[in-house]
Amino acid sequence: MKTGIAGAASAMFLLGTLAAVSGLIGSYPIYGGQAVRYLIASVILLVITRALGLRFVRMTGREILCLVGLTLFGLVVFNICVIESTRESGPALVGTVLGTVPLALALAGGRPARRLLIGAGVVVAGATLATGLGSGTPSGLLWALGALVGEVSFSLLAIPLLPKLGAVRVSAYSTALAVPMLAAVGLADAGTGMLRMPTVSEALGLAYLAAVVTVVAFFLWYRSLPKLGPGRAGLFAGLIPVSAIATGAVLGVATPSAYDLLGAGLVIAGILVGLTAEPPGARAAVQPSKA
Repeated sequence: MKTGIAGAASAMFLLGTLAAVSGLIGSYPIYGGQAVRYLIASVILLVITRALGLRFVRMTGREILCLVGLTLFGLVVFNICVIESTRESGPALVGTVLGTVPLALALAGGRPARRLLIGAGVVVAGATLATGLGSGTPSGLLWALGALVGEVSFSLLAIPLLPKLGAVRVSAYSTALAVPMLAAVGLADAGTGMLRMPTVSEALGLAYLAAVVTVVAFFLWYRSLPKLGPGRAGLFAGLIPVSAIATGAVLGVATPSAYDLLGAGLVIAGILVGLTAEPPGARAAVQPSKA
């Protein structure tokens, strides 16, 4: 249980650093950069898979559909929606909508305990406050809602795969499958201009996003998800804006306001309340593999 909590918290905190670090690659072709990010991550994960002696696992048709759905919605559609919502309305709107992930996962996990719902609600309030109560255009809102669907799919569609594949293979297979999908999006968006030689800062940014935000965070999340269940694990999604605030302060690109600090406090309080809820009976139904 403790390792699951630590893993989920670490994964969401690392994902929260994406916003600040993305500034390093802000001038790089955006979808081409995403394809490069997942290409590097998939190579790292496949090397780890081989080093651990994890052989390729034959999947059923249902499992293949879950993997394709996880990749399409949880990685590709999620990234497209976040990017397009930010273009339309700025980062606050999509950040606010994604702040409802804890509540969405708590409801999707079955019949959540009252304390879990209360905790998720407090986390949502804190995340919303920390992201600034975003506003924007109707199209920006639709893109943000698409990102919410993608974020929920990232967890829920992985649950049937984890007992058989384990965290490493789910991460490796999904990131590898995302590369051609994102490359196709990049070609449609920018043609052959989707790729160019990165500058030193861009190369460092892409390397960080691939190795830390993708490889490490994905593995920690997928290792923790079966131990906590989607409801409890989802509480830690509220750490994403908190991490973004902390990373911005450390890098000197933003100073947290009183509302940011209050929002961070609410997120932490909500997580603590949610974790005191009785574990759902379904939590034991998904057991992690040796990977």
